[in-house]
Amino acid sequence: IFGVDLPFCCFLRFDDLKEGDVVRHEGKRSDGYLEHIFKHAAKELFGMDVKEITYKALKNKDFQEVTLEKDGETVLRFAAAYGFRNIQNMVLKLKKGKFLYHFVEVLACPGGCLNGKGQAQTEDGKPDRALLAQMEEVYTAIPVRLPETNLHVQRMYQHWLEGLDSKKVQDTLHTTYSAVNQSTSSLDIKW
Repeated sequence: IFGVDLPFCCFLRFDDLKEGDVVRHEGKRSDGYLEHIFKHAAKELFGMDVKEITYKALKNKDFQEVTLEKDGETVLRFAAAYGFRNIQNMVLKLKKGKFLYHFVEVLACPGGCLNGKGQAQTEDGKPDRALLAQMEEVYTAIPVRLPETNLHVQRMYQHWLEGLDSKKVQDTLHTTYSAVNQSTSSLDIKW
């Protein structure tokens, strides 16, 4: 999936960027890789071109779900979990084997990145809703460009990652999971 930003610092010289070069990924706020990955998965896996997705708030506005249905069956189920309480609840469901999601976007800050500590807050440390709304408005005004159409991303895949389907892509951008044995250490965190 092309939604990985991590290696850009190695390849971009920011002094070469012009104002029109600043772009963003799809999504309403600074988070939102879920939206890009959801649309990409729908197209690649099920041949469906999703133009707009609808978030469904579950327990609260910071735990939302997005689903894709095909022939009356839910074929993709993604979630966005923001804030530690939602993350803890998600981990508990995972441990109990009641985890329904194919992908989860996890952000520690309730409300997403723009609402993080040191961001849109008043002098007394409370969220500055007006400033947050203004920041979201500025962010959504930045043009969207799909990562796979970005010349810098294409160069990174071609030169550094040795092609789209190379072993280096698999080793660098993909991961595998395996069961972990339970530790009896007193330092374990019980969620």
